[in-house]
Amino acid sequence: MLVRIGSRGSRLALTQAELAAERLRRSGVEIALVPITTAGDRDRTKPFGEIGARGVFVKELEEALLDGRIDVAVHSAKDMTSTDVEGLAVGAYLAREDPRDALCGVSELRPGMRIGTASVRRRAQLLALEPTLSIEPMRGNIDTRLRKRGERGLDAIVLAACGLDRLGLAGEIGLRFDPEQLLPEAGQGALALQVRAGDEHVTARADDAETRRRVEAERRCISSVGGGCLAPVAAYHDGTVLRGLVAAEDGTWVRRVTGDDPETVGRELAALAVSS
Repeated sequence: MLVRIGSRGSRLALTQAELAAERLRRSGVEIALVPITTAGDRDRTKPFGEIGARGVFVKELEEALLDGRIDVAVHSAKDMTSTDVEGLAVGAYLAREDPRDALCGVSELRPGMRIGTASVRRRAQLLALEPTLSIEPMRGNIDTRLRKRGERGLDAIVLAACGLDRLGLAGEIGLRFDPEQLLPEAGQGALALQVRAGDEHVTARADDAETRRRVEAERRCISSVGGGCLAPVAAYHDGTVLRGLVAAEDGTWVRRVTGDDPETVGRELAALAVSS
């Protein structure tokens, strides 16, 4: 049986696709990797809001699945929309790696620093921690952003720790933020293997039940908030409790909710956003 795995073409995406392939390989199964360019890859200069909402890195992969051009799409779970596209399902979540955000370039935040990130979630929480920071937009793949930090004279940039770890770049990390400082994006640290509905058996052997439990709770929470990639919202389940956050983009206020039921946490966050 041939299993065609679709992936973005960046070094990190292909590394992640190979991690998925390793989990799916078995006797009688042949794996083919199919690189696909997404809207988020084609335009690396505009803010995400000018390209589209959350999902700019997954739409073309989902279309390839629906068209039958690939059998499995590998996504960073944090890039997915909070609800499944009709006709598609997450057949497996690989065991979650480090979900934390990483500060690269320095080992601590200091007043007046210039920090690069394209994430409004990170921007809001960084400014809440240190209001004198100058947060500058920065896009591109991991290698590009690490290079741009030096070219632009930034003090630091913030990236997902898991991506750096997967590329063997953990040495670039000066600080891994505790989730109490920077609450991670829903799904951060996890890889999602998306398939056509009814084809879940193709990836079932790779599914990590505990990762699925936590990430699905986070996605349901964000869905209930009604937030997306452009809204300063976050959700993270540590295995014991679900934590949700909503904030002003400039960090002037941050509201946190903890609980067990994702929909309840999400609704409370939505209400706090309206009243703040």
